[in-house]
Amino acid sequence: MSVRKNGYIVVTFKFRKEGNIWAAFCEELGTATFGRSIPEAHKKLKEAVILHLSTLEDVGERERFLKNKMLHFILTSPKRVILKYPGPWMQTLL
Repeated sequence: MSVRKNGYIVVTFKFRKEGNIWAAFCEELGTATFGRSIPEAHKKLKEAVILHLSTLEDVGERERFLKNKMLHFILTSPKRVILKYPGPWMQTLL
């Protein structure tokens, strides 16, 4: 029986306007989605990344995948970071 560890990894979300939609991409995982606005695209990408990582955990591949991508699983609590994007939209990461 394996014990699930709580923690986090640091990933980069990129957004690009394509016509009337915003494309969203997680650089480190290769996960992508879209939305009608940056907040919608961000929410959908966050959900996709969590699903991706949860699936890796469920099939016992998290450690191997993170090692191959040179990502580090961090067990300590993250610091709260606020990023301001061009325009009025702000996002708090946690």
